[in-house]
Amino acid sequence: MMHTLLHTDLRFGVIYSNPKSKTANVGCAGKIVKHERLVDDRFFIICKGHEQFCVTSIVRTKSYLVAEVNWLEDRPSNDEGLEGLVNEVESCMKDVIRLSNRLNGKPEKEAHDLRRNLYPTLFSFFVGSTFKGAPREQHALLELEDTAARLKREKETFRNTLNYLSVVSVVKDVFPSS
Repeated sequence: MMHTLLHTDLRFGVIYSNPKSKTANVGCAGKIVKHERLVDDRFFIICKGHEQFCVTSIVRTKSYLVAEVNWLEDRPSNDEGLEGLVNEVESCMKDVIRLSNRLNGKPEKEAHDLRRNLYPTLFSFFVGSTFKGAPREQHALLELEDTAARLKREKETFRNTLNYLSVVSVVKDVFPSS
């Protein structure tokens, strides 16, 4: 696959697959932004996700899947409160980071500007990319074609995480380890 990619535009698709369930039909196109061939003919690659797609048909299954896809775009959101929603998600994210750091004994430092001047849609995808260890949730977020809906789900996930971390913090305070 790498040899093919190196002779084309370096884009490839990534889809969620789980041995217990079927392969998803929505995925993300990635582009190799840097690569290095290793001595054993493997590659070290750095990729960046670009666009969502929906698989319309499988062309080939040997070695790796090749598929025809339709590109997906977020529907325009008529939600007047989109900026406010972005601010709420960023605030919840900062709270999760702060509480996680406290629970893990890391120094409490303020997380500044997690948004990094990203537009709401790009910010919502950035937030989803931070949900490492939760591939089903990441995939569910990828399937959403509405920025406001994605941000609302991310806010709910952060609130659930905050509730959990708050309980852990209380238990840890009440029953400190010896």
